[in-house]
Amino acid sequence: MKPYTSTVVAVPGHAAARILPFAAYMAFMVLADVWPAPGVAGGAVQADLRWLYGVKIAAVVALLWACRRHYVELARLDVTLRGAAVATALGLLVFMLWIKLDAGWMRFGVAAGFDPRDAAGAIDWRLALIRIAGAALVVPIMEELFWRALVLRWLESADFLAVAPARVGIRAVFIGALLFGVEHQLWFAGILAGMAYSMLYLRSGSLWAAILAHGVTNGALGIWVLTTGHWHYW
Repeated sequence: MKPYTSTVVAVPGHAAARILPFAAYMAFMVLADVWPAPGVAGGAVQADLRWLYGVKIAAVVALLWACRRHYVELARLDVTLRGAAVATALGLLVFMLWIKLDAGWMRFGVAAGFDPRDAAGAIDWRLALIRIAGAALVVPIMEELFWRALVLRWLESADFLAVAPARVGIRAVFIGALLFGVEHQLWFAGILAGMAYSMLYLRSGSLWAAILAHGVTNGALGIWVLTTGHWHYW
């Protein structure tokens, strides 16, 4: 494992840079829950609301770009070919668990999901591609910067940038995975996913490896959803 070194002192700005994109993403989720307003006919409004996902992803990308100088974990693409193969295999394993672990007690209610079909029942590929691109390319970077690079190491020490991934203890892994699971409707699968991505990060020392695994999971899930029509997984 490569030694982890950092000459950057963890200051509020570095934490905020990892929090803001995630907070914006969650704020848009809340907005989607409260809109449309009561009394407004649902059909047309709900159809328009699907495009809010693209706005959400654009906002996250803008914040990630604005805060990019703070992301020392991403300054170097440090994933080897072997590491990429391991990350890909792990991402596919998490995807398989995600679609299997959906018993009633393993989830919070029933998700409405994201249905990209038009009124005639045909898939609107503009909506579908935006959804897959956001989930597979943007969300993994945003969530791994927040959950693994910040929360996981902060649980070990407030000076999180000084914490090498290999120094993170099992207590932080369990707490971080639990919080990651609670963020998702499929909370049980989410906990296992959080543990898998965390252990990959700890063992490899590379946040890019965790991002790759996360992206593979989300990309495979998107392809599966489009193929099977199980929109509630989105």
